[in-house]
Amino acid sequence: MPASARIPPIALPFVSEQAKRTLDLVEEFVEKECIPADSVFQAQLGEGEKRWTTTPDVLEGLKAKAKKLGLWNMFLPKNHFTQGAGFSNLEYGLMAELLGKSKVASEATNNAAPDTGNMEVFAKYGNEAQKKQWLEPLLEGKIRSAFLMTEPDVASSDATNISLEIRRDGNEYVLNGSKWWSSGAGDPRCKIYLVMGKTDPTNPDTYKQQSVILVPAGTPGVTIHRMLTVYGYDDAPHGHGHITFKNVRVPASNMVLGEGRGFEIIQGRLGPGRIHHAMRAIGAAERALEWLIARVNDERKKTFGQPLVSHGVILEWIAKSRIEVDAARFVVLNAAIKIDQGNAKSALKEIAQAKVLVPQTALTIIDRAIQAYGAAGVCQDTPLAYLWAGIRTLRIADGPDEVHLQQLGKRENKSRKDEIIAKLNWQQGEADRLLAASGFKPKSHL
Repeated sequence: MPASARIPPIALPFVSEQAKRTLDLVEEFVEKECIPADSVFQAQLGEGEKRWTTTPDVLEGLKAKAKKLGLWNMFLPKNHFTQGAGFSNLEYGLMAELLGKSKVASEATNNAAPDTGNMEVFAKYGNEAQKKQWLEPLLEGKIRSAFLMTEPDVASSDATNISLEIRRDGNEYVLNGSKWWSSGAGDPRCKIYLVMGKTDPTNPDTYKQQSVILVPAGTPGVTIHRMLTVYGYDDAPHGHGHITFKNVRVPASNMVLGEGRGFEIIQGRLGPGRIHHAMRAIGAAERALEWLIARVNDERKKTFGQPLVSHGVILEWIAKSRIEVDAARFVVLNAAIKIDQGNAKSALKEIAQAKVLVPQTALTIIDRAIQAYGAAGVCQDTPLAYLWAGIRTLRIADGPDEVHLQQLGKRENKSRKDEIIAKLNWQQGEADRLLAASGFKPKSHL
C-alpha cells in the first residue's frame, strides 16, 4: 500500500493531489535509494580524521536524483515562504516521517537540520543581501550551516542565560565567548554560523538582551576545539562542535533583523523545527517496529523451542507499538495543521505536546526492538542503537522536556482555572438546589 493510501483520514482533507504524488515518490526514494545507501555513506566516510573532510560520493549522487525527481526543499511551508516546493507543514510532516527512516535521506533532499531552520531564518528575517549571500546557496544545497546557541558554562535550557558577548565597535561587532553542541559545524561544507549572544545585558527585559548575528566559518578568532559524541556516535561529517570566539569581528550588516530580536528569531525558528524532528522520530519508530516484526518472525531465532512471535508478550509489544506510533502521529499532524492555520506562535501548545510525547514514544518502541534482538540490538549490526541515540537527544535538544512541560502546565492552568472553578461551583450549587427541591439534603462539599 503506497504512502498516499496510508494518510490518516483526519489529515486527508488537508493534503493536495500534488502532495500525495510527492509522498509516494519520497517513500520509494527513501526505501529503495536512501536506506540501502546508508551503509555506503558510512563506508565512504572512512576512518579517523578523514571522516571530517570527506563528502561521500553516494550522497552527491542521491542529491542529483532527488533534484531530478523534484524532491527538494519540501520543508518551507507555502503559506509563509515562496522559496520552497509548495507544500504545507502538514504535507511536509508526512514526508518528513519517511525521511526519518534513513540517515542520509533528509540531506539528500535538502531537508536536513540545522539548514532547514537556518534557511527559514534567512527567508523570514534576513535582508536581501543576506538572502543573496547565504540563503540562495543553502537552497541549492551548495553549502551547509550551523546554529550556535547552547553554551557549556550556563544552563542553556533557560535561553536568557546565553552569555556570549556581542559588542558593537564602530561598523563592526566583536564576539567573545563559547558555544557547544553546534550541530553541523564539523562539515567541511559548513560556511556560515548563526550565532545567538547578548548585545544588551543590562536591558530590564531579559527577552530583549539577545541577538542573532552571522559569522562566516573560518573568521579569525573562531576556534573549533572538538566534536562531541552522542552516546559514542560522532555524526561525522556533520558533527556537534565545541567552539570559542575570541575577539571575532564581523560587519555590523551581519546582524539579523536587529539588536534585541534574538528571542523573536529563535521562536520563529524552533517551532517548525520541532515538528520536523517529531515527524522524523515517527519514521524512526516505524522503522524500529519493522525490525521488531522481522526479528520475531525469524524461524532461525527460537527460544524454548518456539519462535519469538509465539510468545504473548511479543504480540503485546507489537500491538502497543502500533497504537503508540499512530497516536503520536496524530499529535504531530494536529500541531502541523494548527501552524498551517496560523503560525508557530499560535500553535505553542500543540508543538510542545508533540515535542514531549513523540521522542518518548519512539524511544519506547525502539527499546522494544532492541530487547527483541538482544545483543544484536545494541551493536552496529542493526540500525536500532543509532536510532535510539539520535532520538534520545531530542528530549534535550530544542528545549528539554521539563521546560515544555512546565510551560504547558502553566498555560493550561492559567487559561482554564477560573472557568473550571466557576463551572464546578455552579454544578455543585445546581445539584444542591435539585436535591433540596426533591426533598433530599444537600451533599457535603469538599
